[in-house]
Amino acid sequence: MKQFKQFFRYVGVLTMVGLLAACAPALKQPAGQDDGTYSRAGRFALNVWDKTIDRNKESVQGGFLWLDTRQKLDLDLRNPLGSTLARVSVTQDRATLVHADGSQVSADNPDALVAEVLGSEIPVAGLRYWLKGIVAPVAVEQEQRDAQGNLGSFTQAGWKVTLSDYDHKGPRKLGMVRNETMQTITVRLVINE
Repeated sequence: MKQFKQFFRYVGVLTMVGLLAACAPALKQPAGQDDGTYSRAGRFALNVWDKTIDRNKESVQGGFLWLDTRQKLDLDLRNPLGSTLARVSVTQDRATLVHADGSQVSADNPDALVAEVLGSEIPVAGLRYWLKGIVAPVAVEQEQRDAQGNLGSFTQAGWKVTLSDYDHKGPRKLGMVRNETMQTITVRLVINE
């Protein structure tokens, strides 16, 4: 039971990535995205390295489907076999996390939901931008671009982010590392469509 709870806690971490990203204000869409809808599907891997015991504490991987219409964000997280682990729905006034067993957690906003589910804040509001290959409109450090002018890497809100393999919607590979006092969180996204 303990491993089951931990598994869902860290699925919750990745879910919260999507949740907080939904808080970001609407942004100018890249060419071909005029209706404001943005979707991506692919695989994710999340690892949490515990510095106190110097080993990997948790690993979760699977698939995701991200659908952002500006009015609502839906993020489905699936296990490697394709079964839905969790669904996140975010509107302007509500954020809800629904696990596969039907249990759910809701809050007035994503920040409150993160605090409730994880017990601490993890600043990831930039993901909505990073998926599109741009930085969020807050301070950024060490920004680097590739030969085509695409954003390649940067540090923002405590995350070291690398982006590569661009298509018309943005990067198809994203790597994010957050180095905290007790742990290091690593998230990798590989976009299939």
